[in-house]
Amino acid sequence: MAPEAWNQLCGDDDPFVEHAFLAALEKSGSVAKRAGIVPRLVLVRESGRLIGAVPLYLKSNSYGEFIFDWSWANAAHRGGIGYYPKLVAAIPFTPATGRRLLIAPDPGVDPDAVADQLIRGMRAVADAEEASSIHVLFCTESELAALGRHGLRARLSLQFHWHNRPERPYRDFDDYLGEFKSRHRKQVRRERQIAVDHGLTFKTLSGPELGDLEWDALQDFYAANAAKHGGMEYLRPAFFEQMRATNAHRVVSTLAYRDGQPIAGTFNFEKGRHIYGRYWGCRAEYQMLHFELCYHRLIDRAISRGCNLFEAGAQGEHKLKRGLLPAFTHSAHWIRHAGLGAAVADFIDAEARAVREQAQALAAESPFRASGGEDERDRLLE
Repeated sequence: MAPEAWNQLCGDDDPFVEHAFLAALEKSGSVAKRAGIVPRLVLVRESGRLIGAVPLYLKSNSYGEFIFDWSWANAAHRGGIGYYPKLVAAIPFTPATGRRLLIAPDPGVDPDAVADQLIRGMRAVADAEEASSIHVLFCTESELAALGRHGLRARLSLQFHWHNRPERPYRDFDDYLGEFKSRHRKQVRRERQIAVDHGLTFKTLSGPELGDLEWDALQDFYAANAAKHGGMEYLRPAFFEQMRATNAHRVVSTLAYRDGQPIAGTFNFEKGRHIYGRYWGCRAEYQMLHFELCYHRLIDRAISRGCNLFEAGAQGEHKLKRGLLPAFTHSAHWIRHAGLGAAVADFIDAEARAVREQAQALAAESPFRASGGEDERDRLLE
């Protein structure tokens, strides 16, 4: 498939649905039968022109999804119901919100009609593959209505996102901190000073500015951090090589150096007015360095570039005190087995109530003054 045909479906702010990113996952072997994840893309064409697509994958496990269904799989196993293979519409190993029903932004294209075709296509793949279920992960809230028309049940989850001030964007990091309550403002300034006092050199570099030293270090950081936390290395080393070769302009990295050598860094993506934090690692532990590289410097970059959103990845209540507020994320699910599907629906309803209560409790701990980010917090949690 021509990259240009696919990319015209992708929009202005999402780097993960682009052809280069998805192709890098496949070419590197990160997405492969060996990993239990095989592409099953759904396409809609009109007069030969691509007008719709879904990044869909057949999976034999639930690794790397970040919206967890292990309990559903275990319940199916106990009931003698096959749960794998299943179909997942998502960006592999990437807990970032974006459209999963990719539709051409053409005035001559009926988006509802194309959405229906795409969802019917997913159901057809599920039948052909004898898949137990379909899971559309980190979709946009606006897509839930179309998915619901075809029997997919909406599920609510929670992350922490940074939003720029919509009516009057922050001028700089100090302006941003000016919206904090005094004690939280002092805490962030103290964190940043501690990081500086280690005597490290800090750089924020885009992908084309990264040299061999940095690219090698970033792959090492990723592997080391996965090993440190007992996680899986979902991304093969060749993924970083593919990123450098085909997609470096979407990469941004915050790095710390000691004597000219990178000792810690992050691997992130940016497109349009959005920045997405992804991976971090270090060769030595320094107090507050994680917060400096993963949050403060990326927020600083978002402000300087006039971005309106910074998503810092899954989970992590520690993000709240750095100004990333609770934000709802969405998924939708269809279960073939009627009994298991009914149990999952009950679970989703109960979970949503708990997620909303958690979000309200966390939002009450916002570091922002009432005249600042709390207005944005209330909007996000409506």
